[in-house]
Amino acid sequence: MLAAKGMRFPINIILVCIRWYAAYPLSYRHLEKVFRKHKRPVSGSWRMDETYIKVKGTWKYLYRAVDKDGKTVDFLLTARRDKAAALRFFEKAMKASGVPEKVTMDKSGANKAAMDEINGSRETPVIVRQVKYLKTSLSRTIGPSSGSPNRCSTSSHFGPPEMSWPASNSCT
Repeated sequence: MLAAKGMRFPINIILVCIRWYAAYPLSYRHLEKVFRKHKRPVSGSWRMDETYIKVKGTWKYLYRAVDKDGKTVDFLLTARRDKAAALRFFEKAMKASGVPEKVTMDKSGANKAAMDEINGSRETPVIVRQVKYLKTSLSRTIGPSSGSPNRCSTSSHFGPPEMSWPASNSCT
C-alpha cells in the first residue's frame, strides 16, 4: 500500500489515475472514440458553416455543425475549402450523428454541391436551406491574426459559450 503522508493528492485519486494509466491507452484519438460512443443524440435540424482559422501558424478551414439546441454535431479541420472537404465533413457527421432532416448553410457552392451529391444517392433527400449570412445564437466574432488572406474583421464561428477566443477588430 502507498503511504499517503506528504502526497499532493488523496490516495484514492492517485490509485484511480494509476488504474486508468494501466488499463487504457490515453491518446487523443482513443479519447475521441470513447467520447463519441457516449455522445448524446442531436436533433434533425443542423446549422453548418466553416471558418478560416490559424493553427500552429498555418491557415486552415474549420467545418462545424450544430443542431437547433446548440449541441455540436461534428467538426473537421481541413487545408482546403472545396466540394471534397465538404463531402468528407458531411459523411463524417452523418456517420456519427445520423442523417439530418434539414441543413441550413451559407451560400457556399462547395457545401451545396456536396449535399446535392449526398441527396442524389438517398431515397429521402435532406432539405437544404441556404441563407446569405448564417447567424445563430452561437455565432462569435473572431478577429484575424495579422495576414489573414480571406477575412478582414469577422467570421462566423460555432463554439460553446464557455470558449474564449482572442478578438481583434482591426484589419491589417
